[in-house]
Amino acid sequence: MILGLDIGGANTKAASADGSLAESTYLPLWKNAALSSLLESLSNRLRPEAVAVVMTGELADCYSSRHSGVSDIKIKAERAFHCPVYFWGVGGFSSSLSELAAANWSASAALVGMESGSCLFADMGSTTTDLIPIKEQYTAESTDFLRLAQGELIYTGMIRTNLAALMQRVTVLGRRLPLSSELFAVTGDAYLSLGQIGPQDYSGETPDGGPKTREGALRRLARTVCSDLSEIGEEGALQVAECARRRQARLIRLGIERQMRRHDLKMAVVAGAGENLLASACEAACLQYSRLSDIYGSGISQVFPAYAVARLLQDHLRSN
Repeated sequence: MILGLDIGGANTKAASADGSLAESTYLPLWKNAALSSLLESLSNRLRPEAVAVVMTGELADCYSSRHSGVSDIKIKAERAFHCPVYFWGVGGFSSSLSELAAANWSASAALVGMESGSCLFADMGSTTTDLIPIKEQYTAESTDFLRLAQGELIYTGMIRTNLAALMQRVTVLGRRLPLSSELFAVTGDAYLSLGQIGPQDYSGETPDGGPKTREGALRRLARTVCSDLSEIGEEGALQVAECARRRQARLIRLGIERQMRRHDLKMAVVAGAGENLLASACEAACLQYSRLSDIYGSGISQVFPAYAVARLLQDHLRSN
């Protein structure tokens, strides 16, 4: 097996080059989670013949700098596996620490470009959304700082985005009021309450440590307007959720439209935990799109950078 790993700050994702394996483990690196133990467990269980790694976890605030984060993740991956371990940077496979930071999008774009040609690749995860133009004679920005500036990275996701970071005001029971700036609820609560995800899709902890149930989500949503269900009821809490859904959908749609216009692209390819939201955004903008889940299955779509880097390593080994 050729194994691909996408080591993020919140989730570590694994996929095999043949597509038979696709899994994600919640592992919050900022809480000093045991990355080495997880990687060793994968090594012992899967016994891969080669491993390809992409990462974004170097930005976790347990690290003093991105460089120290990349170095730590690289060392732990190399120690965990008893086979060759390769690392993908923004320019391809590399051993240079300076090239490895936040390069998971680059592996995805490389594979999608090979198989789909010119398009906008949109991948929405639990935390962020990548909008990557794939076009001849255009090189996407190489760092997250620059990608943020160009709108190629939008820091909003399906699960972990604080509603207070998504919107400042909301209409509840006919009253327009500001949202509290506390971490009371996240986008996962909005989508869980609206029935657009299930408890199994809600990766990570809830803001209050409470249950990943619809009722728990409604309680958290009510707190965002300094209330509870006894005062605003399910109706009021759902209005908060729907406002968050609309706000995020608009943010994503505008981002997609901007990149499509800027690069004169005609087709989008959508993937990730938020594939449905991305598809809806394309439909709202009257844009053509295809779903990676239709090609590879929903499991691979949700861990696509891990799958992409495994496929790229497979091709690399065959050609050398």
